[in-house]
Amino acid sequence: MLDNSKFFHVGIRVTDLEAAMADVGKNVGAIWASPQDRPMSVWTPSTGPVVWQLAVTYSIEGPVHLELMQGERGSIWDGSDVPGAHHFGYWSDDVNVDTEALISEGYTLEMAAAAPEDGYGRFTYLRSPSGVLVEPVSIRDVKPRFERWWAGGSLSDPIAPQSPPAQS
Repeated sequence: MLDNSKFFHVGIRVTDLEAAMADVGKNVGAIWASPQDRPMSVWTPSTGPVVWQLAVTYSIEGPVHLELMQGERGSIWDGSDVPGAHHFGYWSDDVNVDTEALISEGYTLEMAAAAPEDGYGRFTYLRSPSGVLVEPVSIRDVKPRFERWWAGGSLSDPIAPQSPPAQS
């Protein structure tokens, strides 16, 4: 299940990423990571595998970050119909386990980084019975990249392999 101590972002759908960065940044004092605009390969129950374009940034301050997302029309990130707060993101030690636990509690899977038979991948979007959208995100696979991005690096830089502990 989701652990509130691992709550780390609020996803916000916008229609113009640059304008939202200026507006929200000025009004809440957010400083943004470098915007990313890239194709995202995902899986949905209605489409199966699909690739959607996503422009995205995060506020660099935490512990709770703001995520601004401008998605292509028809995607889950499309804010042209209802811009604004979209989902709550939580670090997950095991996205597959957390996703299955939420589904067993009546949540509905809306999207995943990979198909269910492939373990859902590094994140999923699940809708609660009351309508709240949550996103478990792999702490192991995603957090190191995001921390580097928030510190001024690029989200697409490769992660340096970790050295094994020194033998004594």
